[in-house]
Amino acid sequence: MKLESKNVLGGPLADCSKAPMTGFFRDGCCDTSDDDVGSHTVCAVVTADFLRFSKSRGNDLSTPAPQYGFPGLKPGDRWCLCAARWQEALKAGAAPLVVLTATHARALDILSLSDLKRHAIDMN
Repeated sequence: MKLESKNVLGGPLADCSKAPMTGFFRDGCCDTSDDDVGSHTVCAVVTADFLRFSKSRGNDLSTPAPQYGFPGLKPGDRWCLCAARWQEALKAGAAPLVVLTATHARALDILSLSDLKRHAIDMN
């Protein structure tokens, strides 16, 4: 069962990406539920630096896996990242930008809003 779909700013959760299709539920949104133990709640705009970092940690997001319908990510793609992975990338200096309106409020269980805001592409 999905949790309430609010973003980290308290508003409605916007779509993150439908091309490539992302999200725990593969519906384009960083929605979550209690079954989402990885908390795929951060809508990130991936960079080459982040993709290298993620691969070095054992999660290769750039190589296509057609058997799973995964095209592989390239810089500029939006993807629902696990909040803990984003935090790990932040500490390593490789955190990608985030879309706050598409980042689920549940990310705040792990991340600080101030860290997310410093990496936001949708701040005025």
